[in-house]
Amino acid sequence: MSATQNTAQTPQMAHAAHNSVRGRLGPHIPSSVGGALAEDGRRQTLWLTESERGHHHARPRIGIMGGTFDPIHMGHLVAASEVEWKFDLDEVIFVPTGRPVFKLHQHVTDAEDRYLMTVIATSSNPRFTVSRVDIDRPGVTYTIDTLRDMHRLYPNCDLFFITGADAIAEIFEWKDADQMWDLAHFVAVTRPGYPSDLSKLKLPRGAVDMLEIPALAISSTDVRRRASHGEPVRYLVPEGVVEYINKHGLYRSHVSTDTEHVSS
Repeated sequence: MSATQNTAQTPQMAHAAHNSVRGRLGPHIPSSVGGALAEDGRRQTLWLTESERGHHHARPRIGIMGGTFDPIHMGHLVAASEVEWKFDLDEVIFVPTGRPVFKLHQHVTDAEDRYLMTVIATSSNPRFTVSRVDIDRPGVTYTIDTLRDMHRLYPNCDLFFITGADAIAEIFEWKDADQMWDLAHFVAVTRPGYPSDLSKLKLPRGAVDMLEIPALAISSTDVRRRASHGEPVRYLVPEGVVEYINKHGLYRSHVSTDTEHVSS
């Protein structure tokens, strides 16, 4: 079996992943607070899930972080960790895009390389996992398809879609944008000092939260540029990703032979 086949997400693996999320939630806590009234007028018990931080929620909470991840960098990881903490998420699932719709006329690193770098970068955090739903889906990647797939895989969970504030500013240009609000709550992350006033967009009330992330000053574009010139990228991307870039010769297309190795 090839490496590609070995990492493909089968329905059985998806079901196991769903169960693994439930297994990390901690005990279910019975509560009559807010429970619905039965036909006989007695209040029914509402079962809550307890997060690892001891907070109670009606349903498991899962973050979905989509992106090209070309390559994944420390800003992505810090953003996911901050959102996980802020919103008391049980897990953050990274979803590398297959064919990014806004980059159809740009060079994008092979999806398998981007997927494997994401797996390497997230492997040390037990709350981070990586999904192949976008990579394995034929055709162009649209966020609405990502959300629909994740909603089918995790039907009894509350989804939090993590994206950049600059992307939210263009959200009404996305395919089926009006249907996304029912599938997930959106968290728009931004770097300090970045203009992020979304009040002019007429977004549904309560549909989007803003969160400032200092490490987002790092960008994949700058990492690619530095790598192509042989400049150091260590501490901008995880160590394993530095090694992967070197081993597979990524981002070297315009590099001379004496500087083609990525400095560490």
